[in-house]
Amino acid sequence: MREIPPTAGLPLQWRDFIPGRPTLEQGMAAFIGVPEVQIECSGTAALVVALTALKQDSTRTSVVIPAYTCPLVAIAVVHCGLKPVLCDLKPGHFDLDPEALEKACTEDTLAVIPTHLGGRVADLDPVLAIAHRVAAYVIEDAAQALGAQWHGQSVGLAGDIGFFSLAVGKGLTIFEGGVLVAKDAAMRARLRAVSEHIIPSSIYWETRRLAELAGYTALYNPTCLHYAYGNPLRRDISEGRLVEAVGDDFDFDIPLHRIGRYRKGIGAKALTRLPAFLHQLNAQSSRKELFTLPVMEDVPNAHGTWPYFMVLMPTAEARDEALRQLWSAGLGVTRLFIHALPDYGYLKHLFPNADVPNARDFAARMLTVSNSVWMNEEEMKQVRDILEEIGKRR
Repeated sequence: MREIPPTAGLPLQWRDFIPGRPTLEQGMAAFIGVPEVQIECSGTAALVVALTALKQDSTRTSVVIPAYTCPLVAIAVVHCGLKPVLCDLKPGHFDLDPEALEKACTEDTLAVIPTHLGGRVADLDPVLAIAHRVAAYVIEDAAQALGAQWHGQSVGLAGDIGFFSLAVGKGLTIFEGGVLVAKDAAMRARLRAVSEHIIPSSIYWETRRLAELAGYTALYNPTCLHYAYGNPLRRDISEGRLVEAVGDDFDFDIPLHRIGRYRKGIGAKALTRLPAFLHQLNAQSSRKELFTLPVMEDVPNAHGTWPYFMVLMPTAEARDEALRQLWSAGLGVTRLFIHALPDYGYLKHLFPNADVPNARDFAARMLTVSNSVWMNEEEMKQVRDILEEIGKRR
């Protein structure tokens, strides 16, 4: 009755709920290394605010996004009345392919959204160069990379805007939340003004999120996760509901509301433990040396976080075989996103005739292995042995 979470989230403590003086905005600004940050109700909401601000003074309508990323990115673009344009990936990687990006960027491109996926840092140099050649903005999707750095500064600051997620499993969490950053003071003022205009207050949503956060605090441990996470997961897998199993079953209704001061205070207290927690995960990242299979790494001059390892199996059949043995075993092995974006039933109408072979191949061959502090060396070696044996056989 033990379940390893699929990603290493920072456990909350009940004393985090005792009201105190620290503010999340001040603590997060200091942690990221910026004058100020903007807290929104989710990473998706932060992206909605960013896109809404950028489109106000532009006639451009297209936003270039990776063909393999969280479906909520595409949904946010559509929510803002803009057109998502897919860009294929580099072969065997999550980075945007520069040649495909050149073709995707036009005079109608408002923004390009590269993704720092799974704590790994994306190669931003070609993205910045190509986007700026067509006068497009760059919005860094650092939802899964709070604490990662590129060239000595936090990710999210190389482009025009960056955002992080404070959802469950993203490191620091207030169950759902987002952090919006911009290096330019005028841009920060635009983002604040937009948020004040389009984000309403909601007692319902704030009460619900507080209850969910309390549930997370009580249940986020290997014993309770067996029941709260593992059993529903195994039921979805056994019934073939794979999109639901990984939580990719989104609709186009994005909750938008303001986060209350009390829930921000909970996050501020937990934030004081985040640097030590990330240091521990970084120390544990040496576990990746156990694998001879390809594991996603950072680009030069970058230092990511390690919530899990993205392992690339040699074939789709090998990946599926590994998941048949490990996905339901409680050992922290799972899939990140089930499909490339055009292959979700609820997104197909947005991307007719999409030609993104590298993204589809990456979606078919990649699985993730947890780097949770609760995963011991014996369990990690058990996972390694199974993956390596299947990889060699395939």
